[in-house]
Amino acid sequence: MLAKLLVETAGQIEPTIEKIIAEFEAARICTPASISAIGHRVVHGGSKFSAPVLITKEVTQVIEEMTEFAPLHNPANLAGIRYCLERFTVPQVAVFDTAFHQSMSASATTYAIPVELAKNYGIRRYGFHGTSHEYVTRECARRMKIRYEVFNAISLHLGNGASACVVQNGKSIDTSMGFTPLEGLVMGSRCGDIDPSIPFFLQRAAGLSAAAAEALLNSKSGLMGLAGTNDMREILRRSAKGEPAAALAVEIFCDRVRKYIGAYLTYGKPHAVIFTGGIGENSTLIRALTLAGLPHMGIRFSDKKNKNPGPDGLISESDSIPVYVIKTDEELMIAHATWALVNDA
Repeated sequence: MLAKLLVETAGQIEPTIEKIIAEFEAARICTPASISAIGHRVVHGGSKFSAPVLITKEVTQVIEEMTEFAPLHNPANLAGIRYCLERFTVPQVAVFDTAFHQSMSASATTYAIPVELAKNYGIRRYGFHGTSHEYVTRECARRMKIRYEVFNAISLHLGNGASACVVQNGKSIDTSMGFTPLEGLVMGSRCGDIDPSIPFFLQRAAGLSAAAAEALLNSKSGLMGLAGTNDMREILRRSAKGEPAAALAVEIFCDRVRKYIGAYLTYGKPHAVIFTGGIGENSTLIRALTLAGLPHMGIRFSDKKNKNPGPDGLISESDSIPVYVIKTDEELMIAHATWALVNDA
């Protein structure tokens, strides 16, 4: 099964997919004729999809409508879907990053703006990284031998894109990303939470257009804006050498994650706190700096375990809320969801 097609731009869709298929054949994983279903990651499904769906003309239309909210992702997702629909006759499934968060309450999804305006333009908090948050919380519940239906966790997906999610009884009840992936934590090139007046101020004071201000906050901010690169590894190297800008970027990044952990602890004591994503899984120092200020909240990490997480990924002390490092596997989630939906159809 072709579980996920990852492309950078719509123009690379055809050669990228064909290269993936050729590599699968060369590795004797499958041939084009043996593919029984195709699963596609789609970043934004709006409020219409709370679960994976078989792709139809109506579904592709909704995905296209959502490109206004996810212009960097949905067009490439849609291009991959359309090419595969032409290339293959097998069932195809869309798995949405936003779907896992459809369980959030109205109080968690509603912005304090005029109700009619929000309704007319679909302005609400959607949340993203849902496939990753669901995978790691399910995996953590399995490792802890707790039924997912009663499992509570704080999930931290830290990478070039970063988000936090609080799960109660196996359902997302709040997450840091909102109307777009711009809200929440500091990210590689996204600013995360800022005063909403800043874009308007920049338009007046710096003469930026609305599009330029949006591009600035999405593509030139976050770690990129603070330290000139979105590569946390490089920033940590420079910070270790005493570079003030890099050190400040690291401090801001960890402070924002810690702030969300604190906020999410108000929902009650979780079974676990989970680190995942490229930074969360691989940066011993980022985990240590983030957790260092939380003993008064019942979170105490083990320096030894943090430097060398065991097979179970547990890095906390025995008297702490359990803290795990779990490698995410969105591709596996997409494959499982596709297989389940196709076989139930």
